[in-house]
Amino acid sequence: MLRPGHAVALCVIALLTIGVVMVNSAGMSIDPKHAITLESILLSRSTFYMAAAMLALAVAAFLPIRRIAAAISTPPPFPRLPDRATLPETLLGLRYMWAAVALLLALLACVYLPVIGREVNGSHRWVALTPGKKGFTLQPSEFAKWGVVALLAWYGATRTRALPTFTRGLCPALVALGLIAGFVVLEDLGTGFLIACVGCVILLAAGARLWHFGLFAPLGALGLVAAILTSEYRVKRLTSFLDPYKDPEGIGYHMIQSMVAVANGERFGRGLGHGLQKFGYLPEDQTDFLFAIICEELGIAGAALVIALYLTMLWSGWVIVRRESDRFLKLLGIGVLATVGFQAVINLAVVTGLGPTKGIALPLLSSGGTGWILTAASLGLIVAIDRAQARRFTPTSHAEPGEVVVTAKARQWLSGGTGGTGVPPVHA
Repeated sequence: MLRPGHAVALCVIALLTIGVVMVNSAGMSIDPKHAITLESILLSRSTFYMAAAMLALAVAAFLPIRRIAAAISTPPPFPRLPDRATLPETLLGLRYMWAAVALLLALLACVYLPVIGREVNGSHRWVALTPGKKGFTLQPSEFAKWGVVALLAWYGATRTRALPTFTRGLCPALVALGLIAGFVVLEDLGTGFLIACVGCVILLAAGARLWHFGLFAPLGALGLVAAILTSEYRVKRLTSFLDPYKDPEGIGYHMIQSMVAVANGERFGRGLGHGLQKFGYLPEDQTDFLFAIICEELGIAGAALVIALYLTMLWSGWVIVRRESDRFLKLLGIGVLATVGFQAVINLAVVTGLGPTKGIALPLLSSGGTGWILTAASLGLIVAIDRAQARRFTPTSHAEPGEVVVTAKARQWLSGGTGGTGVPPVHA
């Protein structure tokens, strides 16, 4: 029987497969010596990343997820604070959380180191693992994005009673979230905004009060406006979204060429490998604007298939998360699904001209080894939760009146699993 976890895993594999094919198609050259062949695809870097992502998915799916959750949530990692603790006392008492925040900030700061930090298109977002322009790189903001999900799920699971309060509950979490998201915004406004939105969703699901967020809303809005106004390039991106044809050869070029690619696809596309926009017209065709290439080569049918895979994966994940009883696992699952869902929606909005251009990749499709591996591993945790639920006892609420509910261990014993006699062994 196909379980929701199986659907999640199959959708991840399908999206990764489409990603490998389309990334290689988008990287085609007009030079016949660099034609795309089956051999070149199998030996490509994207295929290596796909293999690593599938391995991460499998490893995460078979983790003893309930043991891990129990170790994290019991005993509480945070010290018990007085009921009337002040804000400074609360902030100082949450030493485990601040240690995790400091670790994530240190990882983000690595992009500024002169030896390993790598600047691309004026942004410091990558850390070089191997020398050379085509060497392997790592994107710390991806670790920060998923680290925030785990950290706030941990916080929400261990601060259940405090979260409805402002000083002892929500405020410390928002301070931690603001520090990490704010640091990311320095180089990547889109990812920083994504982290902030997902963090708020997790805290609301954990029991924080909505009106408490209103107290921080003006500060958050002020920070967003400041991040845009202090960067001339971000201001131009926003104005180009409102009128891309005002500067069609400059800042509006990305959006115009993306919409041209989407329009050229029509119903069934030009055919795999037969797109034209990738030949020097559409920038970032393997990363941020890969969906435009999908639309051009596979048409509305291919775009609908990709969207259907995302919807199936998210809905199946939600079915798993909704019935989960462990608080930490439920919040973790909500954070994972919110991250993938928001990221996909933002990217699709940008590609189709419904949002300003941002550096947000399409999950499991856009070229990027760090993103593929961490996203697949995070969704693997959803699969692990489903596997743990499958091993649980049959819920009594699903039994008919008068029906005896038999557990898995009892069924094994009754079927002769104790030596074929059906009788448990007697130890002298």
